[in-house]
Amino acid sequence: MSNAYRIAVLPGDAIGPEIMVQAMRVFDVVQRHRDVAFDLIECPFGANAYFSHGKAFPDETKAICDDVDAILKGPVGLSHEESQKIPVEEQAERGAILPLRARYNTFANFRPIFLSPDMAHFSPLKTEIVKDGLDILLIRELVGGLYFGEKQRGTNDKGLRYVKEVLEYDETQIRQVLEVAFEQAMQRKKRLHNIHKSNVLMSSVFWNEVLDEVHADYPEVEVIHLLVDAAATAMCLNPAQFDVMVMENMFGDILSDQAGGILGSLGLMPSACIGPDKAYYEPSHGSAPDIAGQNIANPYSMIGSVAMMLEMSFGMNDEAQAVWRAMQSVFEDGFSTPDLSNDDNAQLVSTDVFGDKVMAKLDELLADS
Repeated sequence: MSNAYRIAVLPGDAIGPEIMVQAMRVFDVVQRHRDVAFDLIECPFGANAYFSHGKAFPDETKAICDDVDAILKGPVGLSHEESQKIPVEEQAERGAILPLRARYNTFANFRPIFLSPDMAHFSPLKTEIVKDGLDILLIRELVGGLYFGEKQRGTNDKGLRYVKEVLEYDETQIRQVLEVAFEQAMQRKKRLHNIHKSNVLMSSVFWNEVLDEVHADYPEVEVIHLLVDAAATAMCLNPAQFDVMVMENMFGDILSDQAGGILGSLGLMPSACIGPDKAYYEPSHGSAPDIAGQNIANPYSMIGSVAMMLEMSFGMNDEAQAVWRAMQSVFEDGFSTPDLSNDDNAQLVSTDVFGDKVMAKLDELLADS
């Protein structure tokens, strides 16, 4: 066997295990057609891990994740009511996701915003805006800013309750994600939108100063500066103007969810979280507890996260492209799942059947290549 890879699989909560089952099937299909083997190791992670192990990110999961080549993570979290049964510090985001990012310094979050012309009907935007499809790469800084800054709650000397959260970046944190963004821009259209709020925030002024320094190493790239509020509007009115976008942590969190709305669902947005030594891959959406167990969740973003892993962690570019083509062909053939489609002409199928159709097409594509 020429290549063998070990992968930690974190199924997550609610719909997570349902869509993860479909994503894991990709590895079986690929290794049938290629000289490669995948060792998939399932680990507890998230709210269910707290209930079974007392920790949202158990020590045994950390040990396995430390030792594997890549991590595949499903969505985590429960309903608001169920989450109240978990201590605040162990709720999925604080107790699992943020520690995962910090442990492996996954500073660059890649979120592809893609619609083929045949998938444009999923978007709620006017047909003339998205009829030619979309192909945008949003890059979000993932381990700095407000989400990782000092947090404090208390009562001040006036007897008023208060909260304080610190937005902090050092130049290395900013520089490393900007270098990634410029590299991606060089590989694409050599155009980079820098999203900031320098008219108000000193952190954005500093961000832009570091960007100017990095830009000197990439003179071929056109940089377009855009305030984050203006960017939110532009993404609705003319999303096709964007190619590569880069921004700090909270701006990226918000705008990437808006991008999911532009696509018609966050269920169409996989992501990659890249660090210097390890990466993890996950859907951009939440765990959708309201539809869990109904076999109606579309696995596109979970399967797409596997495609990103194949390309970015294992260098299997052709196989990754085959996965994308397989999924898009299922949509092009008129199939969708109930959670995703607002098209009266779509033939609605279950999560399992959608997965069956993707795997059948992927098998065919890999057999022919």
